[in-house]
Amino acid sequence: MRGVETRIQEIRRMIFREVARMAYDTENSVAAKIEELPYEIIPGEVGNFRNDVFLERAIVGERLRLAMGLPCRSAAEHAPLSDNIALADQAETYYTPPLINIIKFACNACAEKRVYVTEGCQGCLAHPCVEVCPKKAVTLDRTNGRSVIDTEKCIKCGKCAEVCSYNAIIIQERPCAKACGMDAIGSDENGKAEIDSEKCVSCGQCLVNCPFGAISDKSQIFQVIRAMQSGERVYAALAPAFVGQFGAKVTPGKLRSAMKMLGFADIFEVAIGADLCATQEAEDFVQEVPNKLPFMATSCCPAWSSMAKKLYPEYRECISMALTPMTLTARLIKEQHQNAKVVFIGPCAAKKLEAMRKSVRSEVDFVLTFEEMMGIFEAKDIDVASLTEEVEGINDASEDGRNFAVSGGVAQSVVNVIQERYPEREIKIANAEGLRDCRKLLMMAKAGKYNGYLLEGMGCPGGCVAGAGTMQSIKKSQNAVKKYAAQANHKNSNETEYVKELNKLVD
Repeated sequence: MRGVETRIQEIRRMIFREVARMAYDTENSVAAKIEELPYEIIPGEVGNFRNDVFLERAIVGERLRLAMGLPCRSAAEHAPLSDNIALADQAETYYTPPLINIIKFACNACAEKRVYVTEGCQGCLAHPCVEVCPKKAVTLDRTNGRSVIDTEKCIKCGKCAEVCSYNAIIIQERPCAKACGMDAIGSDENGKAEIDSEKCVSCGQCLVNCPFGAISDKSQIFQVIRAMQSGERVYAALAPAFVGQFGAKVTPGKLRSAMKMLGFADIFEVAIGADLCATQEAEDFVQEVPNKLPFMATSCCPAWSSMAKKLYPEYRECISMALTPMTLTARLIKEQHQNAKVVFIGPCAAKKLEAMRKSVRSEVDFVLTFEEMMGIFEAKDIDVASLTEEVEGINDASEDGRNFAVSGGVAQSVVNVIQERYPEREIKIANAEGLRDCRKLLMMAKAGKYNGYLLEGMGCPGGCVAGAGTMQSIKKSQNAVKKYAAQANHKNSNETEYVKELNKLVD
């Protein structure tokens, strides 16, 4: 639903804005304020979005807690919203699992899957739905001639829906589960959605596909703002998918001006880290495939790499050991700026999962999504589009590095580096987007179909521009990224000045 400003987007933005305002308000008690906020966000005696104002406030309360990085609670727990609020205001507050949470009392308890005859059924004479059903679950109601499905017999094969000339039979699936490429969402004893944390890779696709806004991830908005207030030198590392996310008229120069107004020491494009990653993966591929490894898979998407290691542990070594663009950019910033703190700002919920790893914690201090960043701008009433450009400091990344945000861009960048450094080497590539297709890609690789290949996996359909923390339509984002990438001074990731720093960063 990216690009469509629904009530859910409205609520999420409102929550992020209010959490940011709480962080900026250093004169009043955070504990007192969070207790008041549900009544300010949902005023009066009538609900704005649901028919129960008390339920709305309870849901808003849990959203506020999650946006503060605090645990999600069930309706059975009796405690104030401010319970353990001090945990949100500690200097070293990392994301703690689970990252993606279902607010159970906001969940609609949707049916996992059902085949349903609608009022569009015309009671036709042909009744092919009856004829094709392998379990004889479809019969005719002799009073009105319409089809009836016996849910006890139905195996949900969908054959009846396929043959209906009127499209009167539909297959309904729980939207969050349908969007989950890991089949990590089931039902609890009350029929509410439940996430299997062992399977979940925190891609966030369930979050953006739940029509009831019952799924939410944790945030570090509060912690980022408090870090800047405490005098820390906080640098923003901006993912390549940022183009157009904050408005069609927001240029990189205007965005840099806005970030500095908030107190960021400076901003860096993570595309420079993408260039470094592509160069490192190119060298790894040439050295290891096919002599040591049957194939090599890219490493930059944490949802894809986590999925591969969970489902195909015997091929974990085939996932590139190259550092991700986020980590490489953070290392570069800390190499150049002593005592720097780094906040990665991007489209991805899974990057929060990546930052939780002990090996990454020393590099990346905070992770925010574009949507969360917009909440901070709104809290300070900053109209980014109206600001004056600050061109100085925009990083000298390549076209290929900036195209990392679009599906196919990572593999192409690696291939271009190899072709420049090793022109005699022929490279075969295969890519997939969306975790279901990524699983199929790895299944075929396991069967030997992609020996010698470079495999690119993107957890989100369309690439990083389709991440859970994005705000504009995927197609529009893809076009904006490609247009901005074409303005780069270099075509190839191997041509930038930053590549000279690679050996220092990966030792």
